Parts: sequence; C-alpha cells; structure tokens
Amino acid sequence: MGLFPKQIKEYLALQGIPAGPDSNIYLVDTEEGSDSNPGDRWIAPLLTLEAAYAKCVADQHDTVLFLARDTADNPAASIAWDKDFTHLIGLGNNLPGVGQRCRVVGTAAADLVTVMTFGGKGSIIRNMQIGNEADADVDSGAVLITGDRLEFKNVFFAGMVHDTPAARAGSYSLTLTGAHENFFEDCTIGTDTITRAAANAELVMTATSSKNIFRRCRFCSKSETAGKFSVHMNVPVGGAGLNSWEDCLFYNQSVNWAQALTDVFHISGAQGTYFIDLARCRAIGFTGWGDVVTHIYSADPAPVNTFGIVLNPAV
Repeated sequence: MGLFPKQIKEYLALQGIPAGPDSNIYLVDTEEGSDSNPGDRWIAPLLTLEAAYAKCVADQHDTVLFLARDTADNPAASIAWDKDFTHLIGLGNNLPGVGQRCRVVGTAAADLVTVMTFGGKGSIIRNMQIGNEADADVDSGAVLITGDRLEFKNVFFAGMVHDTPAARAGSYSLTLTGAHENFFEDCTIGTDTITRAAANAELVMTATSSKNIFRRCRFCSKSETAGKFSVHMNVPVGGAGLNSWEDCLFYNQSVNWAQALTDVFHISGAQGTYFIDLARCRAIGFTGWGDVVTHIYSADPAPVNTFGIVLNPAV
C-alpha cells in the first residue's frame, strides 16, 4: 500500500474503495508533482495522470488519487483506462454536476478525438471533470466507455467545449459502445455554454449497451438545432436490453427560451428488443420524450410523449 499514512487507507475504505493485499495508492498533483517522483507518498506526488496510471497493475485494486488544483492535467494523447479494478478518485469537493476541480482536459492544441476511454471492468471513478476543448473540424467528445460494471460518481463529462466540433453531428460528451452494467450517479453529461449547431447528442449509446443505470444525473445542452437530442440510442439487431434513468434532469438552454427541442431521445438502427426505463425524470427545453416512444416506460402519470415535460406554472 505504499507509504501513505493509515488515515488515507481508512478514508478510502469508508468511501467504499476496495483494497487487497497487493493494492497500491498513487497521488497526482498537477502543480507540485513530478513524474520522476514515486507518487506513493504525500511528499513525492506525480505530475500527470498518465504517469500514475502507468504504475498501476490490473486486478489488484490500485487507486490513483487526483488532487484538486487550479491547473488541469492536459494529456497529449487519449488516456486508455482499461486495467480491470483500477480506481480514480478526485480529492476535492464531493460536488455533483460541474463543480469538480480535479480536471483532465484535452486542449485545442492537442485536438484529441476522445480525452479518456474506460475499458476493462470493475473500476470506480469519482469527483472528476473530463473535458475536451479540441477545435479541429472532426467528430470528438470527452469520454468513450467500452467496459462493464464501472462506477462513475460526481463526474462531469464535458464534450464539445468549442464551437467547431459542436457544429458536427457526430460529436458527443459521452459515448457508450457495447458497455454493460455501468452505474452513473450525480453526474453531469454535456454543457449549456457552447452552442450545439448540429443534430448531435450529449450521450450516445450503441452496440447493445444495456443494463446501464443513470441516477440523479443532469444532461445539459445549448441548442436550437432541429434534430438535436440529449440521448441518441443506436439500437442494432437484437436490441439494447434495458437502460434506466432515475431522478434525472434533461435540460436544454436556448436563447430567451425561444426554441424548445422536439425530443430528449433519438432512436435509430434496427430498433430490436430494448427498453428505456424512466423514473421521476424531468425535461426542460424539450416538447417530448422520444421520436420512437414504443419502448419508453415510466410509472409517472400521463403515459404520453409529453409526460414529465416541465412547464411554467400558471399565474
């Protein structure tokens, strides 16, 4: 477990971060660290997330601690986080949504297609902000998930943080491809600061991604483009199974509230057997839930396309 004091190990245990007999802990400090340091003690942190991850060994529940700072980690290449049971914990405020200062940001100079890819299984990611400021005229986003049974809590997925990729239909904030049984809690997907000038989506789910749960998450966008959606599900032959959204808010900002988008969900592909489960969800800046509502289920009242759409109260 390296040279960290007993208290940090106890803190991780209280936070539900597992450890085994061979587990190691590494610290990233983007202002005071150095990648020539061992990273296994407070007084000798690493500078970059990439260097810390390189030290981790799959399947032994190693943990990377990322210290909140004014300076973000700016990777030169996409980070592939694909070692099973390897955890990433931001040491900052446990803020849901967009407040995290533990930041991994792809810069305009790097022009990354994806900032981080999470593969493998069983990893825990908490209190992080992952954003992409790429300005190249190519489809791009913040995070791609291909792994299974991953936990994301208090994570901000900020894709399209520049007008150029935000004007492309293939850009995104978060994409799940063949990803199963993942859990998202108190996360924010998308931003309401950069105008989306194309019919893209903040969350894209493809290749039978199923049994994923989004709890108390916010899906944000800023758009007046016809065909812009919050979630795009591309359902192949055989369907995508069950995916659930619980107590989630789908929110689109438009100029002076002048133009609401048509639907939250866009369903494309073969549209086989799949289920969209909505529990206590709300939508602001939309007029309906889906361009295909046959497989959308909710226990809320008024089981029509407009249920749960938030309106101004009458005066």
